[in-house]
Amino acid sequence: MNDESPGLGLDLPEPAAPAAASPYRVLARKYRPQNFHELIGQDAMVRTLGNAIASGRIAHAFLLTGVRGVGKTSTARLVAKALNCIGPDGQGGPTIDPCGVCEPCRAITEGRFIDVIEMDAASNTGVDDVREIIESVRYAAVSARYKIYIIDEVHMLTKNAFNALLKTLEEPPPHVKFLFATTEVAKVPVTVLSRCQRFDLRRIPAEALAAHFARVAAAEQIDVEPEALAVVARAAEGSARDGLSILDQAIAHGSGTITATEVRQMLGLADRGRVRDLFAALLAGDAGAVLGQLDEAYSLGIDPASLMRGLMETVHTVTRAKAGGAGDVLQSAEEREAAGEWAGRLGWAVLHRLWQMMLKGLSDIGQAPDPHEAAAMALLRLVHAAELPDPAAVLGRLQNGEAVAAVLSRQASAPASAPVAEVRPAAPPPVEPAQPRNLREVIELVEKEGRALLAQQLHDQVGLVRLAPGELVVHPQRPLGSDWARDLAAVLKAASGSTWAVSLSDDAAEPSLLDQDRIAEQRARDAVLAEPMVAAVFASFPDATLTSIIAKEA
Repeated sequence: MNDESPGLGLDLPEPAAPAAASPYRVLARKYRPQNFHELIGQDAMVRTLGNAIASGRIAHAFLLTGVRGVGKTSTARLVAKALNCIGPDGQGGPTIDPCGVCEPCRAITEGRFIDVIEMDAASNTGVDDVREIIESVRYAAVSARYKIYIIDEVHMLTKNAFNALLKTLEEPPPHVKFLFATTEVAKVPVTVLSRCQRFDLRRIPAEALAAHFARVAAAEQIDVEPEALAVVARAAEGSARDGLSILDQAIAHGSGTITATEVRQMLGLADRGRVRDLFAALLAGDAGAVLGQLDEAYSLGIDPASLMRGLMETVHTVTRAKAGGAGDVLQSAEEREAAGEWAGRLGWAVLHRLWQMMLKGLSDIGQAPDPHEAAAMALLRLVHAAELPDPAAVLGRLQNGEAVAAVLSRQASAPASAPVAEVRPAAPPPVEPAQPRNLREVIELVEKEGRALLAQQLHDQVGLVRLAPGELVVHPQRPLGSDWARDLAAVLKAASGSTWAVSLSDDAAEPSLLDQDRIAEQRARDAVLAEPMVAAVFASFPDATLTSIIAKEA
């Protein structure tokens, strides 16, 4: 075989394998902040950390709390970088602006730094997991300035795990720092909170999110309408991660330029037309149409609670429009136009009444065995409320005398009712002026001696049989104890300076003062309800109730 023959190819190099395509990284991971300048919406926290690092006043434990997706774990990693950065020349110290090129910075970014230990408390909740941390903090860092423990969702630790961590958390070795992150800070024990420097990460403003998403879209070479970015930012509810996930979905959903209409459809906001139709049927008082639309939505798989929340959003939108507030970018032009039209013809009282009834209906749906039936009953209550007269119109009729005249005519034609027997307490026997004249004055003497429980028992649990100078006979309505009469006699003697004979009797007695107060209150209610003006109000609002009576000062 000569040198020019192709041969069998045994000595030839293997052909190069095609380069494997790099796996796709979602935007929320790809654009995770790598320094504090890229961390949006948390300027106050960054300033505090920068000042602490610059002055060398670095706490031994930090607690980062906030809603999902605002950057708690990312901030913890950035703090780990800031504390362990050694600079490009290897001579740097802790800094709020880590270089990102030294070995600690690169290793922390890639998640392979041996001295930065991340633990998920949701899957490591027990005391044994915390005991491993306690045992390892004694050893110095291998290659870093600080050994850093990042514990995510720290509120998931058990009570015993928290207790085991307390001593180490309060006095850790100087080379150890703890960074805790949680979305539910109320579940973290106070003993742990008091040992940490706490930072509350705020919801990121929608304007800042929209600007951030615009930069991401430009980096990804995606054409997105500014209004679509505003819709994504509003739907993210202050969470950068949620917003990037929505933007990722919108990129896959759309073709070419991503529009606000496409984003609304993707988020299911286009189905708000069904909620608007249902709201219009409620205002019209059309029970058949309301139940039909509810059944249709239920057959399509729409949760009754979600439908009620949609109605509440509509009421809120109409109320904001009536108050002159700006429209929500999540709403289409049709929604804003409908909200403006309803705001023009619905009064404040109607809107507030609808909101309260829908809030009660939402609670009923959550508690009822069958949410669909509860939603139907709640909507029927709203239909009934739509038929009630406007309070302003009723007030006008009252002021004109129309409603009062109608009630007076009904009362004149109605048969007379028997008078209610008035219960009068028996007149106390004459006593010396220096002695208490009735049971209420006896109670005042007992209260002056600081015996509140004894005074309460005299008011609520006994009826007066006889009261004379130095003598008190009462009928107990429940057992008072064998020493009760003797104790009361001693208290009265101390209060009045004279000897008292107190005894318990089964003889006929007056009602207790508590019962007398209730009878008087009922008579007052009956008198108020008999007033023609009040009766006219109740005739216009059959479901109204009298909750309290306030006496007008003379």
